[in-house]
Formats: sequence, C-alpha cells, structure tokens
Amino acid sequence: MTVMMGRPQREVFGETVAALADDDRRVVVVDGDVGSSTRADIFEKAHPDRYLQMGIAEQNMLGVAAGLATMGLVPFISTFVAFAVVRPLDQVRVLIAQPSANVKITPSYGGLFTGQTGMSHIIVDDIAIMRSLPNMPVIVPADDTEAAAALRWAGAHEGPVYIRLGRDATPRVFDPGHPFRFGRAEVVREGSDVTLVSTGAQTARTLEAAVLLAADGVSAHVLHIGTVKPLDVEAVVAAAERTGRVITVEEGTVIGGLGGAVAEALGEHRPTRVHRIGLRDVDVQSGPNDALLDIYGLSGIRVAEQVRSILAF
Repeated sequence: MTVMMGRPQREVFGETVAALADDDRRVVVVDGDVGSSTRADIFEKAHPDRYLQMGIAEQNMLGVAAGLATMGLVPFISTFVAFAVVRPLDQVRVLIAQPSANVKITPSYGGLFTGQTGMSHIIVDDIAIMRSLPNMPVIVPADDTEAAAALRWAGAHEGPVYIRLGRDATPRVFDPGHPFRFGRAEVVREGSDVTLVSTGAQTARTLEAAVLLAADGVSAHVLHIGTVKPLDVEAVVAAAERTGRVITVEEGTVIGGLGGAVAEALGEHRPTRVHRIGLRDVDVQSGPNDALLDIYGLSGIRVAEQVRSILAF
C-alpha cells in the first residue's frame, strides 16, 4: 500500500481559519498562549486585529469566546485538546453548549501525539466527554484534507462545534478536494469478513491493518466516522450487516468513545457483538509517537494482531 503523508492538522487549522477570516469579518481566533504550537500564529500574521491573546487562562478564554459569540462574532478556539475540554468544562457546558453559542472549539494536540509534552497535556476521553453534551457536534478528521473541509463547514455552521485536531502529520486518507459531509460516515475500504470502524488519524492505521489482514486472507470492511456526533447510524448498521462482525478502533478511551457510540447504536438498531480496540481505563504516558502506538496497540501491525485474535476467539 502506497502511503502519502498529509500535512499537520494544526497547520491546516491556522491556514483555513485565516482564509475564512478573509471572507468573513466576524471570524476571530481566541488563543490560550499556544499560538506557535497550534499554528494559530498563521492567523495572527494574517489578521492581527482579530487575534485575541487570553494567556494561560482557558476557563476565561472559553467564557470570552461565548461573550464574543453573543455579540455576533465567530470565535475559533486555539489551545490543546486537554485544555479546551477538561479545564474549562463548566464554561463549555453552561456558556456554550446549553445556549448553543456559536463558538468553534477547535483545539489541536488530540490523542496520543502531543510531542512528548507530558501526561498533563494528554487527554484520551475528550470524545466521550464532548459527545455527552447536548447541542455539541463532535468531529474527528482523518487527515489534513478532512480537517480543512470540516473547519470550513464549522465556519458556516450556526452553533457550537467540537473538532479534535492532531499535532503531527499523518497518512492521508482522502484526496484533496474530498468533501466533508457532516453526519455521514465514509466507507474507505470494501470487505466481507469483518467490519472495522475507526475515526480520526487512527483510520489510516486501521486501513494499514486491513492490508495486513488481507495478506492472511481476511477481507476487512473499513468505515471511517468523521462525525462521531451525530453518529451515522444507518451507515454503522449497514456496515454491521455486511459482515456480521464489528470491531471499533480508536486513539482514545473505549469507555464512552467511538466504541461506546457504535455499541449503543447497534444495541438499539441491529444487535451485534462489538469488540473495542483502544485505550482501556489507563492514564496514558508521554513518549515518541511510534512507541506509544506500539505500547497501546494502535499501530497498523498491532491492530491487525488484535483483530486476528478476536476473529480466532
């Protein structure tokens, strides 16, 4: 399988939001003193008068963003995922989600890849937390192409949205120009023996696992969930019916994350046994990307190994 690397989603964030601001005077970026890391500095250079530096005070930052939205502006949040979800959760819940404020919560450094910043900067339960909030769509792009399209969609969407972005370049799943279809899942590989459901950058590694499985005669059907909430229940059910066996794979906790969402949907609409590959009730350690993928069983090779074991059970 030929792998083409995409660009870091954080760079796509800076460039895409800056381009949105070219056409929409309402667009502003509210930054938590990490602009050079999240690449919000690209926006700052293009629109310095609409780049608002809040310092390391994320609770205040989310509150300010909610206030800006009430005045008709369209704020995009620049910080790490850990500091956009947990630290200011009360502000997100009360000031943004409950009134459906038009705030775009668009942090980067999601999942395991945080550049060895330490355990305090890693969060793997953000999808579970954010999808539990009423009025909060949850989007987890697979690559730079989907990230750019999702950010453009968010700019036009009226209401809050959570988009989990990554730090580093990852393999590209979609060709440039591929449209983002909110609330719609994407079949990225046809198969007949087992359905693998994945989201975010993990989808590329799941596709790698599917290639390895094919060498063993296992035909894996791979479904990418770019929008975790609202979940494309119809697509999940169809993928389950195609093979009768479902395994979810995610760079996040299996407790309430993608695996939980898929299991809930199938439990209600098409009872199917669901196995979940991901992080299991652990505090994730910091380290190099490849080492973490191996430790937590999320590299293509390790995913393929686990799928083989599940199918043999």
